Amino acid sequence: MDQGESPTVIARILGTARASLYRWRQQARSRPDGLAAKPHPGPTPRLTDAQLAELEALLLRGAPAHGWANALWTAKRGAALIHRHFGLAFHPEHVRKLLKRRLHWTSQKPQTKAKERDPDAIQHWLDEDFPGIVRAADARDAHLVFLDESGCMLTPVVRRTLAPRGQTPVLPCWDRHDRISAISAVTLSPHDRHPGLRFRLLPDNTNATAEQVVAFLGALRRSLPRFTVVWDRNRTHGKSLLVRAFLAEHPEVVAEDLPGYAPELNPDEGVWGYTKYGRLGNFAPADTRELRERVCAELTWLKRRPWFLYAFIEHTNLPLLI
Repeated sequence: MDQGESPTVIARILGTARASLYRWRQQARSRPDGLAAKPHPGPTPRLTDAQLAELEALLLRGAPAHGWANALWTAKRGAALIHRHFGLAFHPEHVRKLLKRRLHWTSQKPQTKAKERDPDAIQHWLDEDFPGIVRAADARDAHLVFLDESGCMLTPVVRRTLAPRGQTPVLPCWDRHDRISAISAVTLSPHDRHPGLRFRLLPDNTNATAEQVVAFLGALRRSLPRFTVVWDRNRTHGKSLLVRAFLAEHPEVVAEDLPGYAPELNPDEGVWGYTKYGRLGNFAPADTRELRERVCAELTWLKRRPWFLYAFIEHTNLPLLI
């Protein structure tokens, strides 16, 4: 209309009355936001912004501070907390939406930690012991090797997937405990900290033994002239007579223990977590041969992508300059 077009033609194109055009033009000229849409604000929230901030402060104190046995918040507990402090009765599902939309909380799977852990000992190892291990390895021009054992079973690790509502997917798989165990290690070169991944798959349905650990260390020694292996306090490691004999015979290989019940400090845990719960999620092999081929292929794929290994190392928060 401002450009001189006929209001009748415009009204016919838009399928509206001419009077509406004049009203819209007046609004566009008189309102700061012109004809911008104004969505309906919906009902006034029963919890004000100030109350919501108070609620978050209460939640951040932890569930045990309000009488629950553990520190996990559920929608039902949140509803009870709101009723107790604000006198408002909310359905648990409404509380779930409130926490997600207004407080930007997310649904998360809790991590488990052993009650036997000694936090002070772990912190001392991080602050004092591990920096000394790194300095000693650099002085010997030796690699750092973070070693661990793990395995995969015929029974798949089931992960969430997509499907129509009410039609739960079915994943056919064997209900047997056949497995492939493995020994693997994340390596770091001295000084420049270039990462690597070494692994060995064991025979079907066997666990890692001291003999297999010694064989793995021997294979590492043939490619890494000097290294310091950092591992947990499994009895097949430093407590084994075979392993101790190997270390005594080869002084170029030094063994150091992680603190007790602290697997999160080992980057090799990230290798297996990502492989088993990510890459191999919902994989239901026909037999151990197919499982072995897939595990080998996935670890080889990961070996060729050092940026993933960097991520696993950084996730441990070890005091390393990478």
